[in-house]
Amino acid sequence: MATEQELSDLLRSVEKRAFKRTLYHVRDENAALDIVQDSMMKLAEHYGDKPAAQLPLLFQRILSNSTLDWFRRQKSRNALFSNLSDFEPADDEGGSFDLLESLVANGAGESVESAEDSTRRAEILHEIETQVQALPTRQREAFLMRYWEEMDVAETAAAMGCSEGSVKTHCSRAVQALAKALRSKGITP
Repeated sequence: MATEQELSDLLRSVEKRAFKRTLYHVRDENAALDIVQDSMMKLAEHYGDKPAAQLPLLFQRILSNSTLDWFRRQKSRNALFSNLSDFEPADDEGGSFDLLESLVANGAGESVESAEDSTRRAEILHEIETQVQALPTRQREAFLMRYWEEMDVAETAAAMGCSEGSVKTHCSRAVQALAKALRSKGITP
């Protein structure tokens, strides 16, 4: 059985990556925050008595299911109601939070970098993020779990509810699509 401290440490360690992964899927910060928070609550309420070793995989599965539930609710809501925010003018002054940009900004004091290098790196990160968002849902999910969450193939397959072969296929196609898209933009490793 996991102790309260082990559960707390796990949730603290996965919260930022879980938020970013969910944000890639839903493309709405508030919804992503809600989904991650709900997933954490479900893990704590329903699975807090499980062994600590099982919690990371359980959390990933809960997060995936919560994200799918959000999409189902959106589909139902959009079928019944028109979204009034579609009629409001776009407000670009509010800005939006970007985790990758804030991580880059926080790490800026560690090494001296020219403004040109910093700008170029920010542009590359933005392009990578855009290309990851453009991936098909299953490819994006497999790619983020394998390379962002650093889960192995078996864990990713269990979290996604598919075979290990499917995970490998999704990851391979995602990497190929990202490489092709980034090369076309002049970005090479």
